[in-house]
Formats: sequence, structure tokens, C-alpha cells
Amino acid sequence: MNSESRPEVLISSNEIAATVDRLAAEIRRDYLGKDPLLLGILKGSFMFMADLIRLLDFPLEVEFVRLSSYGRGTESSGKMNVVQGLRSTVKGRDVLVVEDIVDTGLTVAYLMEYLSKKRPALLKLCALLDKPSRRRVPVSIDYIGITVPDKFLVGYGLDCDEKYRNLPDVCILEGE
Repeated sequence: MNSESRPEVLISSNEIAATVDRLAAEIRRDYLGKDPLLLGILKGSFMFMADLIRLLDFPLEVEFVRLSSYGRGTESSGKMNVVQGLRSTVKGRDVLVVEDIVDTGLTVAYLMEYLSKKRPALLKLCALLDKPSRRRVPVSIDYIGITVPDKFLVGYGLDCDEKYRNLPDVCILEGE
């Protein structure tokens, strides 16, 4: 990483908050009266998921899985690695996968296929960011926050070599 790299704000913390509010309203409408399992994909989704669940005023369960396809670079290897597996029962449950960004689609497609084999009653996907220009496999996103350009993004949970996750905005990291 170049020490001269300065992230440029793409999506402000205010725009993120408004987007999370909108997504929460859509989810509240669809999950009212249900007791869903919200499944966050670590590490990137932790900030988004925390903000999202604070806006959901119904019973829910929170679970996390950790998958990796990046290693320590900026390009996906395409090979999935399960770092922390699922601990909750999925069969017969309403499951909402919460993801920070859908990029190539490989991670989400892998997880959605894995979960569907466990026979949930309902399986949906919520993504704060969607980068369709990089899609390598088709992915159906039920709740989409913001469509973003083909740039390397950091902040609000997104990282580059484990750095920049703490930024309050989503930023473009040039030179990566």
C-alpha cells in the first residue's frame, strides 16, 4: 500500500445513514410479525449490520459467518474460504443475509447456495452496496442500497489489507 494514498469520499456518512434508514423500512415492512435470522458476512458487514438492526423493531436473531476470497490483496481470488461457519439452525427459518458489498458475486452466490441447501422458509439478500460492473456470477439482491462504480472502495466496514474499515464514509482508494 502506498502511504500517499488518501481515500476520496464517494458516499458520505449522511447518505449511508439515509440508505440504511430506507433499507430498514423495506425490511420492517416485509418481516413484520416474523422472527428472522439476520446473517452478516464478516468482516465487512459489521458496521452496516449494527446500524441496520438498531432500526428493526421486531424480534430477530443475529448470526455471522466469515468467508474470504480476497486474501491480503485487492483482487478476489475467486476461491472461497470459510473462516467461521454458521452456528444457527436455518431449516424452516426466514433468513436475511446482510452484506456490505456485492462485487463479483462469488462470495454471496456461494453462501446463498450453501444456505438454500439447509432449506430455509425464506432466503433473501440485503446489500448496502452493489457493484454490478464486476459481477462474475448472477446474484439476486432483494434489498439494494446504492449502486457503485468499478473502483476499489474502503470505509464503513470495507477494507484494504485490514485498514480503513473505521472510516465513517465509503471512499475510493486510488492507486490500489
